[in-house]
Amino acid sequence: MTDGWIPDLARAGVKHAAIAAALGSAIEAGSLRPGERLPPQRELAARLGVDLTTITKAYDAIRHRGLIEARGRAGSFVRAPRTVAPDELERADAGMNMPPELPGNLLARTISASFSTLLLGGSPLRLQYQPAGGALQDRATGASLLASMGLVSDAEQVLVTAGGQNALHAILNAALQPGDAVACARHVYPGFKALAARLGLELIPLPELTADALREACAAQTVKALYLVPTNDNPTTATLSARTRRELAAAAEECDVQVIEDDAYGALAPEPLAPISGLIPHRSWYVASTSKIISPALRVAFVRAPHSAAALRLAGDLHETTIMAPPLNVALVCQWIADGTWDRLVGLMRREAAERQALARAILSGADYSSDPHGYHLWVRLSGGTAPGAVTELLRPTGLSAVPAERFAVGPHSEAAVRISLGGPLSPERLADGLRLLRGIERNAIPT
Repeated sequence: MTDGWIPDLARAGVKHAAIAAALGSAIEAGSLRPGERLPPQRELAARLGVDLTTITKAYDAIRHRGLIEARGRAGSFVRAPRTVAPDELERADAGMNMPPELPGNLLARTISASFSTLLLGGSPLRLQYQPAGGALQDRATGASLLASMGLVSDAEQVLVTAGGQNALHAILNAALQPGDAVACARHVYPGFKALAARLGLELIPLPELTADALREACAAQTVKALYLVPTNDNPTTATLSARTRRELAAAAEECDVQVIEDDAYGALAPEPLAPISGLIPHRSWYVASTSKIISPALRVAFVRAPHSAAALRLAGDLHETTIMAPPLNVALVCQWIADGTWDRLVGLMRREAAERQALARAILSGADYSSDPHGYHLWVRLSGGTAPGAVTELLRPTGLSAVPAERFAVGPHSEAAVRISLGGPLSPERLADGLRLLRGIERNAIPT
């Protein structure tokens, strides 16, 4: 019980707003814990020397944010975070690499507050059809985001798409022809594999993502494009060094190869390396997805085309397939970028990911795996004949996502490995349980 809690009213502003802000900060900081009772409204009003209406307004405001709940005569209590029951996990695609849930339902509350502001105070045009590739103002906002990631762009070159997958589909359709060869890593994002198969493209797996490997592939056959995830690769977690990026850019120039740079996780790096697209902008397509970083529900990504003519062509393809990115979601993301909410949420996601990575390091000590300290997944190499498919099935009841390497493999041969997603709706306790089971499976070598 927290009947003794007294808010700090040193901050300026309306009293009820200051009390609500202090209460929200105390809950988010953990000073007031889930399930604890707040002081009765009359008592708190007397202690602070304010009228009862002020306290009622403050409690109502914080309840609307989802932080507390009223239980009749029992009083008001700090709301416990909602947990996901095992049978509910089936609603989520366990094969996807999901961002982690932020504590205290923070993301949902931020989305709710932002949408309320947009719908009540924003332009009514947000509820109408948008120009192909996005309104110029939104494209300019996207350009500012790309600039923060080290890629200077004109708004005319930047397009808004309905997520990264939509962007990749449009790029492949606009820039390549059926039968064209695309070089890539030995293991790649399954969504890209599916698009390549659908559009009749030939994927050429490189033994490693280096300039020499690209040159050898180009000497053996005509390669039209190179696809890569430069930072925190999905699935291997590898990040290309600045030197490797420079060398790949030089090789792409030399071999006349387009580069499709899928920088899905670049924003999570505290000090991101310069994109390859900045070195050879005239032959590069750059994709930055907000969905991969914050929430797949956003369905918003920004694409930088090599030049304005390519952007115009891509906008036509986007219009034919999806008409437009969801306007309200685009407005939400652009507002976040403009007012600093985006940077704040990315920082919180980065911190949550780091905590989950630390948990994995403690439990998987001695296991053979790769990771990024701020990433959402692990690449676990299995020893002793342990079958990746068996690991997936054994971990399924825990809710821990494990995807066999064969899902990512380009060609018939894959590594004996699984990608483990640390994100999604799993609580730290359930994540720890799943990781302990994974360590036990790996040690005991469960064959096919």
